Order: sequence, then C-alpha cells, then structure tokens
Amino acid sequence: MSNDQVLAFETDCHLFKDCGFPAPSEWSFIFEPLFTIGSFEVNKPMALVFLSTVIICGFFWAAFAKPKVVPGKLQLVAEVLYDFVRRGIARETMGKKGEPYVPLLVTLFFFVWIMNIWAIIPFAQFPATSIIAYPAALALIVWSTYMYLTFKTNGLVGGIRNLCVPSGLPKGIYVILTPIEFISAVFIRPLTLTVRLFANMFAGHLLLLVFIIGSWYTLGTVVGTFYSATSLVMTLLLTVFEMFIQALQAYVFTVLTASYISQALEEAH
Repeated sequence: MSNDQVLAFETDCHLFKDCGFPAPSEWSFIFEPLFTIGSFEVNKPMALVFLSTVIICGFFWAAFAKPKVVPGKLQLVAEVLYDFVRRGIARETMGKKGEPYVPLLVTLFFFVWIMNIWAIIPFAQFPATSIIAYPAALALIVWSTYMYLTFKTNGLVGGIRNLCVPSGLPKGIYVILTPIEFISAVFIRPLTLTVRLFANMFAGHLLLLVFIIGSWYTLGTVVGTFYSATSLVMTLLLTVFEMFIQALQAYVFTVLTASYISQALEEAH
C-alpha cells in the first residue's frame, strides 16, 4: 500500500495542515495477505469468511449437539433463530413444500448476515460481502439449486416451459415474452442477487469510512473539533442504520432464494 493510500488516522494529517482529505477508494477493499499456506495466500476478507463459517457451525453444533426437551438458553436462542427462517421465510414463501429446504435457507441467512456484520465489529470493520466474489459465489449456489430443481421437477421440456413460458397468456405475446423470461431466469436473477448484496455492503462500508476518517481529519483546532464531533455522531448513527441494512440484506437474499426455489418446484403448464 503506497503512502497516498494510508488512512487519515494512520498519519498526522489534519484539517488546515496542508494535506488533503484522504478519501477512501478502491484500495480500501484491497488487502495484503495475512499469511500463506504453501502458495495459497489468505487475506483479511478470506479470514473473515472462514471465521463466519466457524461461528455459524460452532453455534448450531453447540446448541443442538445434545438437544433437550426443555431447552437450555443456547438451544432456545438457536431454536428461535431457526424458527424465524423456517416460519418467517420458508413457510411464508413456499408453504409446506419448503420444509426440506429450510437448512439451506437458514445457512444462507446466517452466513450472509455474519459476513455483513463484520463491518461494525472492532478490529474487523469490514463486510466480507463488499468483495463481489463472495456474493457471486452464493448467488451461483442459489442459481445452481434453482436450475437443478426446475429440471428435476419438470423434466427437460417442462423445465424450459417453467423458466420462460408463463401460462395463461395470449399466444402472440410469447414471441416477445419467452426470450425475456429466459434471459431473466438464466442471467438476470443471479446477477441482481449478486449486485444487490454487494452494492449495499460496498456503499455502506465506504460511507462509514468517510465519516470515520473525517472524525480524525477535522481534529486539531476548536472549529475542527466541532466538525469532528459532528462526524463522530454521524458515524454512530450510520452504524446503527448499517446494522439494520445488514440484517435486511440477509433477509432479502434468503427470501429471493426461497422464491426462486418455490418457482422451480411449480409444475409447468
């Protein structure tokens, strides 16, 4: 990382000291390797994704390894969280046919949420989902599941009809609608699933960085201290708002996954 890519609070750069505001940019999302395993380099986002996996697996294993009829505190919390996805997403979106897919939806919801929430955790302070590769990988899993279930349920011809030939419309409109539906199902859905999550976390992280850096940069004078305090208040408010967005994006990602699976399980007409 070059000298012009150092954050304000890592230097003595302040307002009125002949140095410009070191605004965050693309380098805020580029990290040097923390360590290497052979030729495989592990950077901060990769480490956070690994920790997210460990936390989720560890939490649910600890909660349900020895389940009890009268649950303890940890089991009770895990059951409430699991039931939230089961009833609030799977049942609401898919009905009873969604029951076999609850584990997938639970995994996606909590994995996305934990990766998002790293943005406000001290020392981590980076949402792994602001690196587009991770939302893209999750969207690929959803898309693969969606396509597999579509053709497994309906066969080849029925699957194609399910994807791009909606029933109950005038025949003439299919000339226009069929290619649009095909492009939407095969290309647009995984793309929007990826970009929606990535863009929200990317923008949220940039916004927090602007005000965090601003709090440090404007220190040094009486007037600057007032600006710094204002920027700090905005940072705290944005952090609370970001907590809401992090949970909302995990919810939206999971609801859309449930919706796509539900459509895949519908029989073509």
